[in-house]
Amino acid sequence: MDMAKIVLASGSPRRQELLQRIGIADFTIRVPQVEEWYPDDLSPADIVSYISREKSQAVPSDDDEIVITADTMVFLDDKRLGKPTDTADALRMLTALSGRRHTVCTGVTVRQGARMLTRSASTDVYFRSAAEAELRSYIAGGEPMDKAGAYGVQGQGALLVERIDGDFFNVMGLPVLLLSQMLREFGVTLLS
Repeated sequence: MDMAKIVLASGSPRRQELLQRIGIADFTIRVPQVEEWYPDDLSPADIVSYISREKSQAVPSDDDEIVITADTMVFLDDKRLGKPTDTADALRMLTALSGRRHTVCTGVTVRQGARMLTRSASTDVYFRSAAEAELRSYIAGGEPMDKAGAYGVQGQGALLVERIDGDFFNVMGLPVLLLSQMLREFGVTLLS
């Protein structure tokens, strides 16, 4: 497959792995330096879309390069759950999520030259009820500390998830089906 030059504007190892899994093996990484600020009146889907666009505009590129940016956030009752500041904060988040549904939203932007396309995906994640001892054990392993919502669905955090409605890969940080549909609009077909 003859593919345009792809730039992944993300330092996330999970996003890098997902690009490789869907057949994009040759890409450059450029991590944007952006303050994640957004207007107060935006919906969860609009927040991640806004930040994804800001990240895209912060990445220098040539006109022949296709730049991919994404921003993923976890929302419980429309309130953002960021990365935990310490183990007590991780326990607070995981306790709040226990036995409940929350939403993972990812904004994706694909840009080539002046042309830019932004879309978002939302996935509902249902946590089983978990005992505090289980949550403390999970936190002690360290996995929650650099993850929005204090869990990683691709690791031991999967043991807390009862079910998922929507794109599983969105919960990992990159909705690959949505991305493939967007890339097709830029002439990149992954299944051909």
